[in-house]
Amino acid sequence: MDKIKVAVVDDDPDWIKQTIIFINNQEDMLVAWSATTKDEAIQFAVNSNIDVILMDINLDGTSQNYDGVTAAREILEIQPVKIIMMTSISDEIIIKKSIIAGAVNYILKEDFRQIPNAIRSACKQTSPLEIIFKDYSKLKESEQLNELTPTERQIFLLFKEGYTKDKICNDLYISEGTLKKHISNILKKLAAGSIKEAIRLVKSKIMS
Repeated sequence: MDKIKVAVVDDDPDWIKQTIIFINNQEDMLVAWSATTKDEAIQFAVNSNIDVILMDINLDGTSQNYDGVTAAREILEIQPVKIIMMTSISDEIIIKKSIIAGAVNYILKEDFRQIPNAIRSACKQTSPLEIIFKDYSKLKESEQLNELTPTERQIFLLFKEGYTKDKICNDLYISEGTLKKHISNILKKLAAGSIKEAIRLVKSKIMS
């Protein structure tokens, strides 16, 4: 049986050690790597194949900048992985920010015994938080694209899905010149210099 590959990200080395021992004692799990900073976490996550990340909310012990939430958001922009936020902070605002960033669960460190089941659940099924996040993202995205016409919105979403200009023209039965006009209108309404920038701006506003 393939084991669930887990990563642990926390600024406390002692917590990491104890968590690794606890998780590796589970027959169906294995800690693949650990990190203590946001940059380390992003680098490892991008260059490895893992299933779940246990992410501390605040990776900078000197301040409450909640860079674990930022790390989660940046990782999920480039790598589909389940992220469970771990923290000692029970704050509704931080929980909300974690959900918006894309976390599938939020566990207080004092409830660490819930970790194995949370990891299994994250791998087996879509969590309620994921459903909430998807619905929230769709709503916020719709708000950002409110000024676009139906055709412009369709074109934007096709670009977002990775369609090329040629494929969009073929699928929508429009000429290259017509597509250019639509793109120009989209960029003007979204105050962006390119489609890539427009997609990034919309996504950043959803996450904010």
